[in-house]
Amino acid sequence: MKKKIFYWGPFTDKGIGTKKAILNSAKSINKYSSSYEAVIINAIGEWNNEKKNENVKYLSLGPNIFDGLPRYGFIKSRLAFIQIFFASFFKLKKLILKEKPDYLMIHLISSLPLILFILFNFKTKLLFRVSGKPNLNFIRSLLWKLSSHKIQNIFCNTKEQRDELIKNKIFLPEKIDVLYDPIFSIRNILKERKQTNFDIKFKKNNILLVGRLTRQKNFELMIKAFRDLRNKELKNFKVYILGEGELMDKLKKLIENYNLSDCIFLLGSKKNVNKYYYTSKIFIMTSLWEDPGFVLIESAINNCSIISSDCKSGPREILENGSGGFLFKNNDIGSFKEIITRYLNSNDQELKQMKINVKKNIRKYSLLKHYLLLKELILKQENNA
Repeated sequence: MKKKIFYWGPFTDKGIGTKKAILNSAKSINKYSSSYEAVIINAIGEWNNEKKNENVKYLSLGPNIFDGLPRYGFIKSRLAFIQIFFASFFKLKKLILKEKPDYLMIHLISSLPLILFILFNFKTKLLFRVSGKPNLNFIRSLLWKLSSHKIQNIFCNTKEQRDELIKNKIFLPEKIDVLYDPIFSIRNILKERKQTNFDIKFKKNNILLVGRLTRQKNFELMIKAFRDLRNKELKNFKVYILGEGELMDKLKKLIENYNLSDCIFLLGSKKNVNKYYYTSKIFIMTSLWEDPGFVLIESAINNCSIISSDCKSGPREILENGSGGFLFKNNDIGSFKEIITRYLNSNDQELKQMKINVKKNIRKYSLLKHYLLLKELILKQENNA
C-alpha cells in the first residue's frame, strides 16, 4: 500500500508561486512514485477553480470561503489568515484523524498544523517547507521551538535559506535540507509554446517582467529606470508586465505620469506565461526578496537573457553568482541601469554562454529531480530516527 502525503498550504492570492510548487510536487509524486500517493487539502475552496489534474487528488475541508476573503495589504492578509485559521482548525484535526495520512507537508499558514501537532499526538509525520522570508518574531520562534520535535523534515528552497535557518538554532541542523521546488515540465512548456495567439511581437526587443503587483516585486524600479533609459540605451525596447495585485492602479498612474504608456504595458494575469517568455528577449526580476524566484527558472527554460536583483534568497544561486545572468544590487536604480548597459554591450557569444550555464544549473528544478530528492530526504530522516 502506498504511503499518503497530504499537502497543506491554503493561499489567498492565485498568483502566488507556492501554489505552483504545491501542485507540481503532488504531480511529481503521483507520476513517478510507486511508494507514495499525494493528496492536496482544499482547505477553504482555494483549489475549486483550478483546472483539476488527473494525477492529483483533492480533499475538501469546507466551508468554501475563498472568494469572500479580504485580499491585498498587510491588514487584509492578517484578517484572511484569522478567518482561515478558525474555519479550518477543527476540520483539519478531524481530517487527519479520519484519513491517517503518513505525512503532512505544510507550506503556507503553517502555524495552524503546528499548533495542532503540539496539542494532539498524531501518528502523522510532519514535513515542513519553510516558505518565503519568514519574520522570526517572538511568537513564530516560540511556535517553531515547541513543535520542532514533532517535525521530521525541514525543507528550504535555497542553500542561503538553509544556512540562515541553521544559524537561528531553532531546529536541529541535521533535520534541515535543501529541497528544490518542481518548477517546470519540458513537455508542458513545449505544449504552451505551440499556441499561436500572441499579442506581442516575437522577440522584437521585448522586456518581460512577471509577478504579483506588490511591494515585494518592486516593479516601480523598472518603470523609473526606463524613464531615464527610453531615449538612450532602451530606445527601441518595449516592456511588458504580467500580473495582478494591489499596486495595479499605482503603477498605471506612474506609467502615465512618466509618459511611458506607449512602451510599458500592464497585461494583467495570463494563464499561458510560457508563450510570453518565449517571445521576449530579456527577462528582468526586480524583487526585494524571493523564494527562490520561480520566474527566473521559467524564463531560463524559455531562452531569455536574465537580469535580476541580487536579493535574498535564490537569484544568486540560480544564476550561479552571475555566470548564468546579470545581477544588480538590490533596490539600487544606479546599479540596475549599469547592468542594463553591460547587457547591451555584451556580445552574442557571452549571452549564449550565460544561457547555457543557467540551463545546466536549473535541471534540479524539474518534477522528476524534485521527487527523487524528496524521497531520498524522507528516507534519510527515517533511517536516522
